[in-house]
Amino acid sequence: MSGAVVSAERALVIIPTYNERENVSRIVERVLDQDPRLEVLVVDDGSPDGTAAIVRGMMDVSQRVHILERPRKMGLGTAYLAGFKWALEQKYDFVFEMDADFSHDPNHLPEFLRAIQGADLVLGSRYRDGKVTVVNWPIARLMLSYFANVYARFVTGLDVWDATGGFKCFRASVLQSVDLADVRSNGYAFQIEMSFRAWKKGFHIVEIPIVFVDRTEGQSKMSRKIVYEAVWMVWRLRWWALIRRV
Repeated sequence: MSGAVVSAERALVIIPTYNERENVSRIVERVLDQDPRLEVLVVDDGSPDGTAAIVRGMMDVSQRVHILERPRKMGLGTAYLAGFKWALEQKYDFVFEMDADFSHDPNHLPEFLRAIQGADLVLGSRYRDGKVTVVNWPIARLMLSYFANVYARFVTGLDVWDATGGFKCFRASVLQSVDLADVRSNGYAFQIEMSFRAWKKGFHIVEIPIVFVDRTEGQSKMSRKIVYEAVWMVWRLRWWALIRRV
């Protein structure tokens, strides 16, 4: 399923935003600096702080910047699904997920582009081989995240170290094969579900280590609702896989 990256191929970095005016221009510029094949699609959920207006201004000076504007805050998962559909319509070869708040370092993007040469899905891992590469998180949140991944591996059987991470790169063929209309989760459980569905389709998943740094501008989108969704969603995935096998 894997093939070589050549210069003619195009890669799109999808960045969901809600009230990210402090970060959006800097993150887009940093992404574009990493490789000429990279373009950016900002999916903005009606940010009242003017995030979308900043992106539209950047579009006036660069054809590598794009925006999808949605009327209200609709969730991380639906933002990525909208971006995936747009990317497939525009015939991109590789599609990235990435946060706007610099917790995902744009300097890792060339490593993703190299790794995708031998993979169908590349995950940026904060816990590869059990080594923690997270900076500035409170110990309680770090423990929650780490053991959430242990829990997800145990319940689903998905053999990756960081199933909940949101820094990743898909081949377009993966997104074409996954039934995006059937994806149900919307918070951080979305990350588990997309990787699980790709794994069940037989795609080759590779993890590369990244350094994850907690945001310095804006507010975290984490909530109890997001945590509860992930707790129950992994069991739904397990039963879904068992039913399909039967």
